[in-house]
Amino acid sequence: MNPNIKVIIPAYNEEGSIGFVIQAIPKIVNEVIVVSNNSTDNTEIVAANNGATVLKEPNKGYGYACLKGMDYVAALEHKPDIIVFLDGDYSDYPEQLTELVAPIIERDIDFVVGSRVKRLREAGSMTFPQQFGNWLATTLMALFFKSTFTDLGPFRAIKYNKLLALHMEDKTYGWTVEMQLKALKRKYSYVEIPMKYRNRIGVSKVSGTVKGAIFAGVKILGWIFKYSFKK
Repeated sequence: MNPNIKVIIPAYNEEGSIGFVIQAIPKIVNEVIVVSNNSTDNTEIVAANNGATVLKEPNKGYGYACLKGMDYVAALEHKPDIIVFLDGDYSDYPEQLTELVAPIIERDIDFVVGSRVKRLREAGSMTFPQQFGNWLATTLMALFFKSTFTDLGPFRAIKYNKLLALHMEDKTYGWTVEMQLKALKRKYSYVEIPMKYRNRIGVSKVSGTVKGAIFAGVKILGWIFKYSFKK
């Protein structure tokens, strides 16, 4: 029996990329949910025209958008087996989703993170603040929690029941690291899958600005130190 897979895509002004993202998602996915995070362009129209379920989240913040998608899923009669989170900027390769969910389907792994390894990254696709932030965060997680994570990649898959048990709460840039820290705390089984990564379409709302990069870094480190000293 094929698992019920739903994809949640937070999107803020991604009219130039969201159609490519949706079209590249493998047919094994049951539903693509695009959460427009207060977009002011045609993101919602393009997403709907490409067959996605479109939700609106007026509060700006990556976590806000992800939580909106989760609220929608929670209200469905038939709950999914797997939730995949994917960015709307076309920097990831959505067609690799089958590789991402394979450990869950074939090996009963709880949580899978797509790792943007250097050998598969397009030149310039990750800024220095992104690379340094990933290195620092994953190094601290290894130090405090003996984790083997190498990336905070947003392209990730998790069993739906395991996701609910995490009681996710971050509203902005700490969403990804919160999920990884809570998964470590709960001793979920996890793996990383090497993923290709390319230059995004458009300008990053986080790493593309000094303010965004600093705020994201503060949020990420805040979560790590919070959980490092939490019993």
